[in-house]
Amino acid sequence: MKYFKYSAGPLISIILSLIIGAIFIILIGQDPAEVYVKMFTDTLGNSYGIGQVLFKATPLILTGLSVAFAFRAGLFNIGAEGQMTVGAFASAWAGFTFTSMPWIVLIPLCIISGFLAGAFWAAIAGYLKARFGSHEVINTIMLNFIAMALVSYLVNNIYLVPATIHTPEISPNAVLLRFDVITGMFKGSPFNLSFVIAAAVCIIIYYVIRKTPFGYRINTLGYNINAAEYAGMNVKRLTVYAMAIAGGLAGLAGLNFVNGYKHYFELGFSENAGYVGIAVALIARNNPFAIIIIAVFFGVLEYGGLTVNTLVPKEIVTILQGIIILLIITITKYFDKKFKLAKA
Repeated sequence: MKYFKYSAGPLISIILSLIIGAIFIILIGQDPAEVYVKMFTDTLGNSYGIGQVLFKATPLILTGLSVAFAFRAGLFNIGAEGQMTVGAFASAWAGFTFTSMPWIVLIPLCIISGFLAGAFWAAIAGYLKARFGSHEVINTIMLNFIAMALVSYLVNNIYLVPATIHTPEISPNAVLLRFDVITGMFKGSPFNLSFVIAAAVCIIIYYVIRKTPFGYRINTLGYNINAAEYAGMNVKRLTVYAMAIAGGLAGLAGLNFVNGYKHYFELGFSENAGYVGIAVALIARNNPFAIIIIAVFFGVLEYGGLTVNTLVPKEIVTILQGIIILLIITITKYFDKKFKLAKA
């Protein structure tokens, strides 16, 4: 019963959004049943579609986890987009700089580089919050713009491959293999081992939050900062740590594109995964395992929008995503008050 109460709001929101989406589809003269059937059969009805969905879900898992971890500490991380961007660039830089290293060293180096770059970027906002009390929402939004400008400068003026908008290619030893190479399934899809990394990170974060003293302190900080201070916790340090870890998680999201797909960093690669991750975390109620499910759902919507563009504009799917977010905020708040729920 408890889990039904927690999931009722998101589930009702998704159902209502599909109904409202159907109304929009009818208004443009199409059959919603035909559109939805095509969307779900083309995404989940064959191995290529499933691969595409999981490929698009992978960065959403990590950015959603980033936002959720910050939420656990009572912080609102709007900067996953910028953290993912600097993390992706750092992973690419390690991959095309240390080309002589063997894969057993270079792949972990790319992973660590992406995490540390995202962590450093988010820690700036955490420090400003802890030291001066400036709000992390404003800090992270502004840092998004700075991240985009900084990386754009580095790519265009230092590391640009002529006649492109991307960096040099990473070493083959830095490549995360695709599943069609490993298993023979998902032929033609860029679905790659970064999904395994994302799933493993979810398990680790769940364990940290639920089973460790550090996770207990993070949860206490999020529940009641006054209680955390009364218990003798270093609230300022915890704030910086929480933001840094959240940023590091977002920084890992770039692996999907850089190491698993294109094998270079390209400007504009993210497709707003950092912002969609906010919705993923909200719908999943900050639960790491639920984040995987919701990220896959958004992957279905994102790739499904491409499969039905012969029937309806892709913007219809964007409208669906926006409606889901609005309904989640409203309906989940209603259920929280009705059942007097604590945080998940």
